Amino acid sequence: MDRTGAAEPFRSAGCPGVGEQMAVISTTDAVKEYTRGGSVLRALDGVSIAVDPGEFVAIVGPSGSGKSTLLNLLGLLDEPTSGTVTVRGTDASTFSDDEKTRVRRETIGFVFQDFYLLPTLTARENVAIPGFLHGNRRETLARAADLLGRVGLGDRLGHTPDELSGGQKQRVAIARSMVNDPAIILADEPTGNLDQETGGQVLDLFGEFTDEDVAVVSVTHDKQVTDYADRVVGIVDGRLDQEGIP
Repeated sequence: MDRTGAAEPFRSAGCPGVGEQMAVISTTDAVKEYTRGGSVLRALDGVSIAVDPGEFVAIVGPSGSGKSTLLNLLGLLDEPTSGTVTVRGTDASTFSDDEKTRVRRETIGFVFQDFYLLPTLTARENVAIPGFLHGNRRETLARAADLLGRVGLGDRLGHTPDELSGGQKQRVAIARSMVNDPAIILADEPTGNLDQETGGQVLDLFGEFTDEDVAVVSVTHDKQVTDYADRVVGIVDGRLDQEGIP
């Protein structure tokens, strides 16, 4: 299951060279500041990173280091104070709100530690929700069923979240992240609530997706994730820091 060593710890953002592929998503000199109580807090301080198709990147660092802030910028859930976020070669600051919504829906899949499944919906319906926004309902439900089968839950299509284990809920969340065939999955502590065996199964699923050129970026404190990743990026005090890699 160890995929370590396939890439350098750091790769800066920028245009691809001859024979290189374009990054799925990148930041260049990204700064993010928040004003709290009259003081300015700099959560990110000039971060440049690029993620290639099919690459699994783990982001590590102490609490408050800027990991989640970076994930939010990559997911277009927040905007940098300065610097740029680029999606498939296009500066995200040029997107309207509607275009950002469309990019999040069609290009980016999200997986969260706490699953965020709707309790009154079945597993299949939870997976299908993102697809309902722009796809045919019958086709979306069929794709949701196919994805649940792929993650080993083909016999749980009609089960609600309270009828599923933690590992099963996370697999539903992963299937949901894939329903719109994204180019990248952003995962926030995807194994944080799972035992080691179940966490390994989740990582194997991510590995299947990266084999199909879907990129995965995971914020994590889990050594199991960093051992599996192609590249580990450390963040300390809002800056990329190789010494911050455990």
